[in-house]
Amino acid sequence: MARTKEFDPDAALQSALELFWRRGYEATSMADLVEHLGIGRASIYATFGNKHELYLKALDRYAEHRDPILLAELSQPGPALPAVREVVRRFAAESSAGDSRLSGCFVTNTAAELASHDSAAARRVELSWEHVETLLHSALVRAQAQGELAADRDPRGLARMLLVFFQGVRVVGKASGDPGRVRDAAEQILTVLD
Repeated sequence: MARTKEFDPDAALQSALELFWRRGYEATSMADLVEHLGIGRASIYATFGNKHELYLKALDRYAEHRDPILLAELSQPGPALPAVREVVRRFAAESSAGDSRLSGCFVTNTAAELASHDSAAARRVELSWEHVETLLHSALVRAQAQGELAADRDPRGLARMLLVFFQGVRVVGKASGDPGRVRDAAEQILTVLD
């Protein structure tokens, strides 16, 4: 007779996500995961696979929970440009405040730590970036169609600029103790949308 799981796999995955997000892939050992999740090594392997597979599942979970927030912000009815501006300001605020500043963005952290030598992680990073770029591009096309953005502006180029800004602001916000640096950069980026 098969034994039933004595832990909640969903809660364990969330807990692993938080540990990997805070410490990174390389700095998190299986022993750390066993201690943090409060479950045995064999249970981790049986449920999630090895450490790398667990990391990728945690990264997928992160995207599943973050992406709908951005979609909701950028696809609301009415003027689109104010929503884009608000997203820029939110990214800047999150990047320079409290625990979210110290953790950074899990996707950005993965890009910096693993993407150059881990094709599975790099694929997930690229998919995340493509998704963000597509959402921004759609909002900017809508803004242009509604007359909020000049007809001679390039929505794709602007979306890419904002994506690169978001990644950079996450790195600078994580490493810098000066929230003004991130806030000032965000306000300057917003002038490009005028």
